Amino acid sequence: MAWPTALPLIAILRGITPDDIVAHVEALIEAGFDAIEVPLNSPDWQRSIPMAVETAGSRALVGAGTVLTPENVDRVADLGGHLLVTPNTDPAVIRQGRARGMYTSIGFTTPSEAFAALQAGAQSLKLFPSNIYGPGYVKAIRAVLPPDIPLLAVGGVTPDNLGQFLDAGCIGAGLGSDLYKPGQPVSQTRERAEAFVKAYRSV
Repeated sequence: MAWPTALPLIAILRGITPDDIVAHVEALIEAGFDAIEVPLNSPDWQRSIPMAVETAGSRALVGAGTVLTPENVDRVADLGGHLLVTPNTDPAVIRQGRARGMYTSIGFTTPSEAFAALQAGAQSLKLFPSNIYGPGYVKAIRAVLPPDIPLLAVGGVTPDNLGQFLDAGCIGAGLGSDLYKPGQPVSQTRERAEAFVKAYRSV
C-alpha cells in the first residue's frame, strides 16, 4: 500500500485563515509539498478547505486534519477534500472516509490502536505525538506492523530530527508548528518548507 503522493510529508496548516490560505498553499507547492491538511480546529475551515483544493488543483492532495466524527468526514468530502487525517483511532471515522473515497492517515499511539485502525480500513498510520515516543518506539512498532503500511511521525518533527524517524522506519511525517504558525509571513513558510524537503531528500 503506497503513499499516494511523491513527497510523504504532510503540511499541517493549523490555525490558518481563508485570507492566508491561497498564498501559503502556493508557497508549499512551490517548495515541493504535495500533501496539505487544514485541521478542523482552524478558524473558518469550511472556507479554507475548498480554497486550498482549488488552489492546488492536481498538484497536491488536500484535505483536513483533526477530523473526529463521521459527520465532519462528510463535510470535508463535500468541500472537495481528499485527504483525511485524524489524531486518534476511530473506526467509524475511518470507514466513512473510505466510503467517501478519501485517503486516510490515522493517528495512533499503541499497537492495539494501530491494528484497530488497519482493521477499519486505514491506508496509512501516524504516530502521534511522535516526539514523546521517539525513534526507538517507531522502530519497535514498525517491527510488528505490516511492511506495506506507510507510517508517518507527527508531533515535534523538525528538519534536524526528521532523519532519525525515517531511519527508524517512518516513510515520512506530518509537520505542524515547525513548518507553519498562524500569522507567519509566506516567506517563512516557504523557507521552512524548503528546509524540510532538503532534510527529507538528504536521508
